[in-house]
Amino acid sequence: MAIRYDREAAVRYAETWWNSFNPNYPVFSVDCTNFVSQALRAGGAPMTGYPDRGKGWWITDGWKAGARGYHYPRETWSYSWAVSHSLRWYLEGAKTGLTAKRVYSPSELEPGDVIFYDFQGNGVIDHSVIVTSVFDGIPYVHAHTGPSANRHYDYSDSYAYTPNIQYYFYKIDDIFY
Repeated sequence: MAIRYDREAAVRYAETWWNSFNPNYPVFSVDCTNFVSQALRAGGAPMTGYPDRGKGWWITDGWKAGARGYHYPRETWSYSWAVSHSLRWYLEGAKTGLTAKRVYSPSELEPGDVIFYDFQGNGVIDHSVIVTSVFDGIPYVHAHTGPSANRHYDYSDSYAYTPNIQYYFYKIDDIFY
């Protein structure tokens, strides 16, 4: 069954939750990819791979808030749900469920697409964001960990920016199978 990606719903989600946390999801100390995953899910991206944490892209409703904060039962989300490096590699090879195509120019992106950052240029993805608008071919993004809204995608004003930065642009497919 084909599922259409609702880019507007993904963007609305990012615009709603960029500076706070949806109580229906766990919160991570490094929360950027969890936030991007939530927005993708809000856009209708289908989850696959459960219960193998190393395969697919998924989260269950198996965690809950406790009296002293969040309690996380083991294996309630895939690595790709919460880890930037893992989500990048998942998108690189996914054939079903949430799928995307890597593109090499930011001007090819549109709202609802994803950008990954390798700040050191060492092949390890450090951060992920979701594109929420594009003006004159330049993507602007929303993010977590350091909450950001309508930020220029290049992050040149970030303390994490280095001259070695590498960008990985992913165009989320409009139809999922």
